[in-house]
Amino acid sequence: MLSVSLNLSAQNNTHSPFSRYGYGEMNDNVPGAYRALGGVGIGMRESRVINPSQPASYTVVDSTTFMFDLAASAMWNNYKDNTGTRNRGNGNLEYITMQFPIWKQHIGMSLGVMPYSMVGYNFSAADSIHSDYHYVMAYEGTGGVTEVYGGLSANLFDWFAFGANIYYMFGRINNSSAIAFTEGLRSVTEIKRIHVNDIRLRYGAQLFHTFEGHSFSLGAVFENKSRLNGDVALLETSSSDTISSSTLPSDFPMTWGVGAMYKWNGRLLLSADYMRYCWASADYFDSSLKLQDRQKISIGVEYTHRPGGRRYIDNMPWRVGFSMADPYVSAVKGKEFTVSIGTAFPLHNVATVFNTTLEYGRRGSANMLVENYLRFTFNVSVSENWFFKRRL
Repeated sequence: MLSVSLNLSAQNNTHSPFSRYGYGEMNDNVPGAYRALGGVGIGMRESRVINPSQPASYTVVDSTTFMFDLAASAMWNNYKDNTGTRNRGNGNLEYITMQFPIWKQHIGMSLGVMPYSMVGYNFSAADSIHSDYHYVMAYEGTGGVTEVYGGLSANLFDWFAFGANIYYMFGRINNSSAIAFTEGLRSVTEIKRIHVNDIRLRYGAQLFHTFEGHSFSLGAVFENKSRLNGDVALLETSSSDTISSSTLPSDFPMTWGVGAMYKWNGRLLLSADYMRYCWASADYFDSSLKLQDRQKISIGVEYTHRPGGRRYIDNMPWRVGFSMADPYVSAVKGKEFTVSIGTAFPLHNVATVFNTTLEYGRRGSANMLVENYLRFTFNVSVSENWFFKRRL
């Protein structure tokens, strides 16, 4: 897990110019199986899926089962503004998680490593001052924030579970802007370095019940606003001097969400989530950057033709989802829309499943910058019977 966390923190998982603002492009950290369902997770409670977005779901793991989930993705981006279009592509490791029982089906635990935010952009623009001095402004950013989490949940009743995640947040973000004149004037590069090293908590609860082939669950999650431990340094490379260096007066925002899931006879699943990230009331070290609340709505449908059927295709779940979200920085205009489809390939005689998702997304505005992207995500969810006594 330490090796994976270092690898994740070293990657640039995005090329988006929108990652220039704030802490970069946020990751909602839903498992690969639920990305095809629009990114739902708060109300989801399934025994074959590790769901770190809802810490109360860990008790659904079987009392003899150890689970392991590893995901990777490939992404193609198209950017368009009034100067033209540009295409980029990349592929990266997404996350690694594991889940296992602590005490029968009453207490479950999960551990994992995943990205919290990603920064990766490189673009430039040419301009002039009164047609006398011509210059090029270049912007570049790298880094991100990674989180290592540990979560514990307990079934307080046969119909109610409560859980909590603790996250260790770490990472560095480098944002640079440079101005280069063609008339021989001195070029200047300004570098802003953000270092994060902190802990945050998430709490979750679920109500669930099953009767006569019908099952449902209602879930909620909450994170309190907390002061971010870190520092920021501002440097000017023309003189190699540090202009300023200070403790980072920033917050993790208060976050809350609700979700619901309904499943009929193991064949049809319906789920919906609502999340709200209260960035408007969170401090940020750069007062010139205005933050705003981010809302996200996710809807997902899954259909399995005949669970337990003889044909392989009868046991494959087919998924489709939709989501809509606001940017958390006011400088970014327009909502982000995503449409996703996916399926799973279960292995015979074991509980291991391969999940695939194809996601199309769009964000930005026509008068600024529009980004269209395709993301293919592949993850393997391994389930093994570890915790039982063998009979000789």
